Amino acid sequence: MRLGSGAFAASCVVIELLGVAVFLRGFFPVSVRSASRARLLPPAPEPAAGTSSNWTQLPPPLFRKVVIMLVDGLRGDFVFGSKGVEFMPYTTYLIEKGFTHSFIAEAKPPTVTLPRIKALMTGSIPGFIDAVRNFNSPVLLEDNLIGQAKTAGKRIIFYGDDTWIKLFPKHFVEYDGTTSFFVSDFREVDDNITRHLDNVLKREDWDMLILHYLGLDHIGHVTGPHSPLVGPKLKEMDYILKKIHISLLSKEREASLPHLLVLCGDHGMSETGGHGASSVEEVSTPLVLISSAFQRKSGNFQPPKHVQQTDLAATLAVGLGLPIPKNSVGSLLFPVVEGATMREQLRFLHLNSVQLSRLLQENVPMFEKDPGYQQFKESEKLHGNWIKLYLEGNNSEVLLNLGRKVLKQYLNALKTLSMSLSKQVAQYDMYSMMVGTVIVLEVLILLLLSTPKALCQKAEFEIPLSTSLLSLLFFLMLLILSAVHVIICTSAERSCYFCSISWLMAVGVMMLISALLCVILSFLTNTFENVRPPAKNQAASSSSWSGLDLLILFGTLGHVLSLGASSFIEEEHQTWYFLINTLCLALGHEMCRNHFLGKDFDHNLTMEGDFQKDTEKILQYKNDHVDVPEYNKTHKLPSSLELPEGYEKWLGLASPWLILICCRLLRSLNQTGVQWAHRPDFGHWLTSSDHKAALSVLAFLSLVMIFILVQRRCSPVSKVAMALGLLGIYCYRAAFGNVFLPWQRDNKDISNRNSAMGHACFCYAVICSIPVSAYIILVTSLRYHLFIWSVFSPKLLYEGMHLLLTATICVFFTAMDQTNLIKP
Repeated sequence: MRLGSGAFAASCVVIELLGVAVFLRGFFPVSVRSASRARLLPPAPEPAAGTSSNWTQLPPPLFRKVVIMLVDGLRGDFVFGSKGVEFMPYTTYLIEKGFTHSFIAEAKPPTVTLPRIKALMTGSIPGFIDAVRNFNSPVLLEDNLIGQAKTAGKRIIFYGDDTWIKLFPKHFVEYDGTTSFFVSDFREVDDNITRHLDNVLKREDWDMLILHYLGLDHIGHVTGPHSPLVGPKLKEMDYILKKIHISLLSKEREASLPHLLVLCGDHGMSETGGHGASSVEEVSTPLVLISSAFQRKSGNFQPPKHVQQTDLAATLAVGLGLPIPKNSVGSLLFPVVEGATMREQLRFLHLNSVQLSRLLQENVPMFEKDPGYQQFKESEKLHGNWIKLYLEGNNSEVLLNLGRKVLKQYLNALKTLSMSLSKQVAQYDMYSMMVGTVIVLEVLILLLLSTPKALCQKAEFEIPLSTSLLSLLFFLMLLILSAVHVIICTSAERSCYFCSISWLMAVGVMMLISALLCVILSFLTNTFENVRPPAKNQAASSSSWSGLDLLILFGTLGHVLSLGASSFIEEEHQTWYFLINTLCLALGHEMCRNHFLGKDFDHNLTMEGDFQKDTEKILQYKNDHVDVPEYNKTHKLPSSLELPEGYEKWLGLASPWLILICCRLLRSLNQTGVQWAHRPDFGHWLTSSDHKAALSVLAFLSLVMIFILVQRRCSPVSKVAMALGLLGIYCYRAAFGNVFLPWQRDNKDISNRNSAMGHACFCYAVICSIPVSAYIILVTSLRYHLFIWSVFSPKLLYEGMHLLLTATICVFFTAMDQTNLIKP
């Protein structure tokens, strides 16, 4: 089947998109979701063996008011470490004296604000796609704690990061949002929240208060976690927590139920102050629950236990008397309900277990074999027996021991169910990823093999599709792939997307993979047949794939494959250095072999013959009454004879080694990556204040070299404009103290606002004059000369375009620091 280049390219793009879609479906698995579309599901009745329980509704709330104080970027060691002891004394006092239930809540990556808010309020594990949505938060339609509270008539007030307002619009009776992208704002962004506290804490017209402070996260982004600004900010947060806690305690005397204060963080921060990855510092966040309802613990202070961040949604739902969000994978923090009666404790754990077991049934095909589900069924059976004994009025030791056994069984079932559901989100669909990868690689190889033909003037491709589909290899590959598909789909412990599609679609994809493989093998066979040496009486011709071509081909493939691992992405410049050095060595070897070990001069003769033919065509064009300038002394044909003898030869020999030297200098200019970023480099040496003179000399010589290399064929006007533009670039850098001026003798920089504005205005004035000059030259060229003459003598057009290019370069260099002009 013969295809044009356009049809062939379009077919490859379509197949490539199919492969990428299958790969992404496996790489970004669908989150665990409940199949029920009902917003509110009826609560599960209390299990009973042979009797009917009178507890069929949700339990009453445990707390009257709940205050959630979320500090963005709050690491676990900021509260439980040495910084907490020094800068958060009141919080430390509450923890050590046993007035709290304290935990280290583990946040799943990506550790950015939007996915973490979703995890806290829904109990689900958001995917990496939410890291992109973090910049434009959509409305959260998933079942969540805020929606359940609003449906139940709870009055919610919010102050802080406006991401909450975008996620939960029309959910708050009062709110005041602040943007999170002014990272240099450490104070006002928090003062805008705190200014509302005195008024709100005196009022009784709210049930939930949510505060999201951003100042600590901003300090981490700008100055890092060990900045001296972190301590005062932690003191400020500790003072605010103390104010809220004292206010809540004063109101509990009049309330029938206690209040709950929650101190938590959405994510931590790395040692450099950022977040988003999965380091211990980024995923470890404190979770401190403070209430007078908690039993005061005596004895020595115990280190906080590790829990999941998703556990907070289920805990708050139970504490407020709300249904647990149906997509939650978190388990109830049992210490919060330890003060309740045994029957209430079992009821809370049963509701959480039923919710997780429903979610498991709707997302795992073989849920009956899951250990957590089996433990839940055993716990529910024991719970029914306990209810039967309880309703019969049995108050013996047997009832107490059975209740403790059921509690332990429920807690184990909750832990196992939560882990099973979390794995559904965290694990990749490797089978779908492999299928997508195979399709993408086959199309890529096919495109690389067709590259020589695509460069021809009439690019047409002979695709051996019919012979491939009828070949024995095609049917053999189809049979093997079908057998592999059956084995994987029947033995997989978890659901795979590629196994869930219909058999017709799966067979179609297998036929596509087999056909592509046969076409690739056919291409390779034809390629090797075409490069066989001709008959003995014919001159030996070079292969269509030289050694350098193969090096570039396999080097590119290797570099692309190396990007499949995160460690290679962090150090991909090392792969690039290796490939560039290898290519330069191969070029040097090729040059030496061509110049010293013999050379085929037929190629040069052919080139000279083509040059003479082109000259005759130009002269013939002149005879046809076209005003073509004479090739006299003023306009000479370009020829290598104008250069010194042997100049091009030695330049070609030296070029690979010069490139190697430049690459080595570039490698030492700036250390990047993770492993070598801490090592000193030439860039840090140059930018230090002690070596400003060396940087000035190097910058000046670089600008002079640019002028020398470009000005050779320029008119005087172009030379003057380019010189002024390059001078403006140097003055612009000097205006901010990056380099010295010749008349500047001392080490004091001149980076004041007036000097910077003056030099910048001069630089922009020169830049604006360059396009004007280019425009005048272009208009003059088109006005006084024929277009065909301009083609054969493009000097004026060249200078006009050169001026435009110079203007672009100057604009690029000056725009790099244009934001410095507006800094006070």
